[in-house]
Amino acid sequence: MRFQPQRILAPLLLLWLSACSQQELYGQLNERQANEMVAVLRNSGLEADKSASRDGKAFVVSTSPHDFSRAVEVLHAGGFPRDSFDSLGHVFKKEGFVSSALEERARFTHALSQELSSTLSSIDGVVQARVHVSVPEKNPLSDKPQPATASVFIKHRPGVDLSQQTGKIKALVVNAMEGLPYDNVTVAMFPAEPIPPAVPRSTLAVAWANYGGVIVAFAGLGVLALMVSLAMWWWQRRQPSQNADSDAKSAVSAVVHAAVAPLRRARLHAVDSEANGAAGST
Repeated sequence: MRFQPQRILAPLLLLWLSACSQQELYGQLNERQANEMVAVLRNSGLEADKSASRDGKAFVVSTSPHDFSRAVEVLHAGGFPRDSFDSLGHVFKKEGFVSSALEERARFTHALSQELSSTLSSIDGVVQARVHVSVPEKNPLSDKPQPATASVFIKHRPGVDLSQQTGKIKALVVNAMEGLPYDNVTVAMFPAEPIPPAVPRSTLAVAWANYGGVIVAFAGLGVLALMVSLAMWWWQRRQPSQNADSDAKSAVSAVVHAAVAPLRRARLHAVDSEANGAAGST
């Protein structure tokens, strides 16, 4: 039997890779989103890293398996990943199709809501912002058009008071829309959930979280070295045994040959005597 160390090395390598593996949190992120999420997680005392996706067009944020649940809670409380908004240029991208007036109005309303939501999301302390715009269809039979309305939803960080910014927020929305009265803008603010406190872990759990991969790697190398040493010792013990068995077989064969040789010669002599007697009688 031939000794094959790869049969021992492969399981140990798989064990080491599984101990050092990272669990993906979110993918298809741009670099800014990935950097912000990694910074938030590390500031919360969690392990986090970013890496390029397989196609190289986006980024992936990952963490260790034992920090996965808390990482999701921390990111959710912080409003991550941030929403991506459509711009006016994207919504009204030229595609060669003729749109109806109703469809054009709906696309314009959607694009305007996206632009306003993106602007309000940039305010410090805002976790998530949404602007819902309602623009009534013009009635050709009515001399007085119905005014538009807008509802603003803002989720802000706990402890951040944005009530003093309500007037500025309404002014941003009013000045961005034609025919929108100031009193027709409603702003509703809600505090986000606080970041959940970290669950205390024992010293052994912290040590394993920080150095578990290194411990498993060194333990695997130690086990591999021990198994290789035992295999080499067994192989060296097996070689003399095989030589001794070969010598014993040769000795037995020689003894058998020495014992059988006289019998063969006597038998040949008897056959020759019978042949000579038969020839003399003729």
